[in-house]
Amino acid sequence: MRITVMGTGYVGLVTGTCLADLGNDVQCFDIDQEKIKRIEHGDIPIYEPGLNALIERNVKTGRLSFSSDMKSSVAYGDIIFIAVGTPSMEDGSADTRQVLQAAKSIGSLMTNFKVIVNKSTVPIGMADIVKETVTSELNLRFKDDLSGRPEFSVISNPEFLKEGSAVDDFMRPDRIVLGIESTESGNKAREMIRKLYAPFNRNHERTFVMNVRSAEFTKYAANAMLATRISFMNELANLAERVGADIDSVRQGIGSDPRIGYSFLYSGTGYGGSCFPKDVQALQYTANSHGLPLRILSAVESVNQRQKHVIAEKITAYFENDLSGLTFAVWGLAFKPNTDDMREAPSRVLIKELLTRGAKVIAHDPVALNAAKDAFKEDLEDQPELLNRLTLSEHAIEILKGADALILLTEWKEYKSPDFGYIKNSLKNAIIFDGRNLYDPEVMREAGFTYEGIGRRSTHDVTGNFSKVISNSSKAVV
Repeated sequence: MRITVMGTGYVGLVTGTCLADLGNDVQCFDIDQEKIKRIEHGDIPIYEPGLNALIERNVKTGRLSFSSDMKSSVAYGDIIFIAVGTPSMEDGSADTRQVLQAAKSIGSLMTNFKVIVNKSTVPIGMADIVKETVTSELNLRFKDDLSGRPEFSVISNPEFLKEGSAVDDFMRPDRIVLGIESTESGNKAREMIRKLYAPFNRNHERTFVMNVRSAEFTKYAANAMLATRISFMNELANLAERVGADIDSVRQGIGSDPRIGYSFLYSGTGYGGSCFPKDVQALQYTANSHGLPLRILSAVESVNQRQKHVIAEKITAYFENDLSGLTFAVWGLAFKPNTDDMREAPSRVLIKELLTRGAKVIAHDPVALNAAKDAFKEDLEDQPELLNRLTLSEHAIEILKGADALILLTEWKEYKSPDFGYIKNSLKNAIIFDGRNLYDPEVMREAGFTYEGIGRRSTHDVTGNFSKVISNSSKAVV
């Protein structure tokens, strides 16, 4: 089949490349001509494991191409995916201007039947607005003879890709959600889109067909549920420290219940990235606009913002509220491993706070250094002098030398089994603040470290007063 994908961001590049790899002819469009030129020369704007090789392979076979020519791109595909950005506005609503511009362009240029697929994460009801926009453009073009107006159908096909495993998620989906209207054009679109996704349904049916608004709602509901689990565990983790419990043991205890499961039960420094924060806000905005505020999601967001400060509080408590002149080594900047995405990353909150309190920071991340440089310039735009105390390094081990403590913020594989002897000898103080609970507290203590995790029994309490940890957890002093 011939496919056009509008947008060469995260979703657009993954969608277009994977569909090409399945044997379709795909053209990815972007209005940014320079971006298209860079992609054509192998300069991929995002980091996603396996994506570069997949793009290169399908460009060589001729199944995947790139264009900044809107007219040819609209003409190219029988199915057009809209996969442009929908960032958050100040009021929490989704910015849908790029979606509407894409719809307007399609309506002003299409000459034959098109299936228009909303792949972008859009507010509930957006498919209707896209349909109205395309229809309006067609009516202007064919006002003298509406009988010659080409037909089209707008369907909702939300993405469920996880950064860091997006290629695998696309190629091995656990579900394909399709929102399709029950009309003649909708039925035609249903057959075309089912044919496109047929390779994923050979072993068993993964496709869920529903009405359009249900499909749009499903995307928001899924991310809101996952965000809720994260905030729920983070709030319990903070309580676990106070009562002498270990949140990782609690996680195993409740995760073994099949009604709960283990996924997204890890406590840490809060969620980030491009999806959870904006989707939770957008769903709240929709609910408020209908007079039904979602109190649980309001709490989820509040807990998440609060959680991003927990490690900073532990650090300032340990050093008795004076960080002036101290140097902190930070491992991990991206909001999660296997991505260079710095959007809403907890590292941005922590590092800004350390710098503001007079500390120096030397940070490492395997792939996010360039994105981090831009992110911290943005965060410190009003205090540019603080950037002089921030160093971004390509060498994880070297930044330990002479640092007053090690802070772990992203659970990259290369951080999982380090040489703890070398770490201890390199640091001024054998202190690790583990924002992802990557290390075993007992192993750390036996190795001579002062260790602070999230929701784990520590060698001192949240006020900085040191306590003796008794092996019997029921007698632990916290």
